[in-house]
Amino acid sequence: MNPIHGLYAITPDVADTAELSRLVRLALQGGASILQYRNKTAAAGLRLQHARALRELTREFGATFIVNDDAQLAAQVDADGVHLGGEDGSVAAARALLGNARIVGVSCYNRVALAHEAVRQGADYVAFGAFFPSSVKPDAVQANVQMLTAARSELDVPIVAIGGITQQNGAALIAAGADALAVITALWAAPDIEASAQGFSTLFSRTRQ
Repeated sequence: MNPIHGLYAITPDVADTAELSRLVRLALQGGASILQYRNKTAAAGLRLQHARALRELTREFGATFIVNDDAQLAAQVDADGVHLGGEDGSVAAARALLGNARIVGVSCYNRVALAHEAVRQGADYVAFGAFFPSSVKPDAVQANVQMLTAARSELDVPIVAIGGITQQNGAALIAAGADALAVITALWAAPDIEASAQGFSTLFSRTRQ
């Protein structure tokens, strides 16, 4: 199976490495198949410490480990890949650091044309969103299900959906063609993180194989 499939958990902003690892372990126990390390504010040394700890955890569970924004950090901890936003450098530069065996994902917001260009440059997957209002990025551009359906019909790479996704609205995105659901708030703010991860993971087996 393609490694970009299922619940794509994006880490919460937790500074303490032990606490971050505890939370992530719960999500992985619940079935998260992809983990993205994302921290916009931590110092470089702490980011390295976090990434090393999460690399070991994801290996333990057989999950795919992606680093947000920073191909150099991804290379340093032997991550499975990197995710690039609109201002995070080119696919070619990330590929030069990571090699052809690693995953490079690209944020394409609500623009299918941008996804085509990313794939042309060698992206392994593309991400669209926000599909719903997001507390993490309240000013994010809005994507819709119709755009996702069109993208699925035109693209051969995995598609990740992001932005305000819950267990209640996620099934419609999977049905429209999303291979993975990227989740932050609905996972980490849940009273039972492991059960939340299980619920998201179950959406994929229920909605489509």
